[in-house]
Amino acid sequence: MPIRRLPPETVNRIAAGEVVERPASAIKELVDNAIDAGAARIEVEAHGGGLTRIMVADDGCGMSAEELPVAIERHATSKLAPDDEGLWDLLRIHTMGFRGEALPSIGSVARLQISSRAKGQREAWSILVEGGRVDDVAPAAFAGDHGTRIEVRDLFYATPARLKFMKSERAEAQAITEELKRQAMAHESVGFSLDIDGRRILRLPPEHPGPQGRLARLAAVLGRDFQDNALEIDQVRDGVRLSGFAGLPTYNRGNAAHQYLFVNDRPVRDRLLQGALRAAYADFLARDRHPSAALYVTLDPTEVDINVHPAKAEVRFRDPSLVRGLIVGALRHALAGAGHRASTTTAAQALDSIRPQSVFPGYQPGPSPAGFSAWREGGWTPPTQRPMDLPGLSEVSARHEARPEEAYQTLGGGFGGGVAEAVREAAYGGYDAPPAVAYPGQDQAPAQPFDPIDFPLGAARAQVHETYIVSQTRDGVVIVDQHAAHERLVYERMKHEMEAGGVARQTLLLPEVVELDPAEAERVVARADELATLGLVLESFGPGAVLVRETPALLGKADAAGLVRDIADDLAENGQALALKERLEEVCSTMACHGSVRAGRRLAAAEMNALLREMEATPHSGQCNHGRPTYVELKLSDIEKLFGRR
Repeated sequence: MPIRRLPPETVNRIAAGEVVERPASAIKELVDNAIDAGAARIEVEAHGGGLTRIMVADDGCGMSAEELPVAIERHATSKLAPDDEGLWDLLRIHTMGFRGEALPSIGSVARLQISSRAKGQREAWSILVEGGRVDDVAPAAFAGDHGTRIEVRDLFYATPARLKFMKSERAEAQAITEELKRQAMAHESVGFSLDIDGRRILRLPPEHPGPQGRLARLAAVLGRDFQDNALEIDQVRDGVRLSGFAGLPTYNRGNAAHQYLFVNDRPVRDRLLQGALRAAYADFLARDRHPSAALYVTLDPTEVDINVHPAKAEVRFRDPSLVRGLIVGALRHALAGAGHRASTTTAAQALDSIRPQSVFPGYQPGPSPAGFSAWREGGWTPPTQRPMDLPGLSEVSARHEARPEEAYQTLGGGFGGGVAEAVREAAYGGYDAPPAVAYPGQDQAPAQPFDPIDFPLGAARAQVHETYIVSQTRDGVVIVDQHAAHERLVYERMKHEMEAGGVARQTLLLPEVVELDPAEAERVVARADELATLGLVLESFGPGAVLVRETPALLGKADAAGLVRDIADDLAENGQALALKERLEEVCSTMACHGSVRAGRRLAAAEMNALLREMEATPHSGQCNHGRPTYVELKLSDIEKLFGRR
């Protein structure tokens, strides 16, 4: 079979299949060009899912009549230049595009018209390309002082087979919207607008460069809830900077659609970054829940290769472990700094589910149920009610609370050494007891019952259904799930003890040989020291096999072979042995669940306040081990709205 040279038209159509996969990818390439041209505003219009018509207009530097024919030539670009030695460096890319393939690829499969006015020139010019055929440059009308307007009609008309693989117009329109949202999140100082089939979809004005402007842009794209529940990230390690915003664990999603990753302001879909994000939240979310985040990695262009795919959606890092470690460390540091904070959406959901109910005339209350706040030193005493009194309106509160450190001794044996002293310090400001109040005519009045209403989680007022603690703050009410909250506290204590004392190991009576692929075995053995700190001791056993001698005692009778294979898969995909860490954390979580205060256990007031104070002092106590909130805070203003008082 003879070897033949393909004609230029066929070559361009083959290349177009790599660069322009669908209308959204064509818009991505055109928007990249507009950003590289210094545009401050970009307008996008699409009809028929982008297959009928696409228009992208910008106010960038524009092109002259001489540059237009060159712009549609293959591998012609303004974004690369030779250095002093005449070398073209493909590793030092500072622009969004650089291949010079977008315009000729689009022109080879569609009807492409480019109109442009260069900055500082009076005349505007246009050029038309239809299925690879190029017309002459001609004068054109152009509304702006400078910039470029690109119109694409009948996308893929020159390659009918490609049209058969397009999705519905609605699906293509959604892909276009998602693509423009990513571009808008990457460049907050650029204004974007999007119209689809004549309907206004996006109107995003330019924002000030910096964290506040970026957060405002993210709020405009992802919603105000993201802004209210996002933690700012800004960490630098060895020349690599991670910035952006990550959602609280309780502000989670059922899929990973709200995870946006950027490298040098370029939207990417990178498995390494996604794996690092998952690892950072692995201790706070169930496996079927996903965090929301917009993370921006900035590093020297020579440290990342963006030339691994024509669509430029994938990248390769020179030091992937550095980037991964930075993401995991920065996110966990931010989550720890959030303390007991939970997402605001839980309160909104609770308020939405509340419906006011009327009290019928002649209502006769029965005996006051357990759970109303009326404590006495000798136990709870039902108040005396008149026949028409509603429950809770005629009681006289006579609470007496023990000191918080005393309550810890009743909560499952206490929380460990030093906690009682820390709680006394937090509760009384260093006093051994609440300060006494002096009255006229008395040397000293009896000490007033301590009422920690000014603490973030307030003062416990009641326990309802022996499961939920109701506390009062200065401006609202907090409802705490006692089991979920205590479970998180016990879990954090177990993790701390495990890190301080190491993971206990059990020696196998008969060491187990696990056969792997030679490359997998080499990766696992290379991490032998790291695995040993987690309780798994293994060594090489010839090519393609490892010998397991000890396993973590927490796992009991562990499947050593399955565990090692899972670790090998994690090392191949994420570069870290997540399987073993997740199993240890899962066991700790289960043990914490069984060792915590159960729902249905009646707590004294001092016990409830002690639990609240410990939650305030413990990181991540705002969510349980599965990412569900441990408490809901209802502001007084919201409660008043329910009753029409506002």
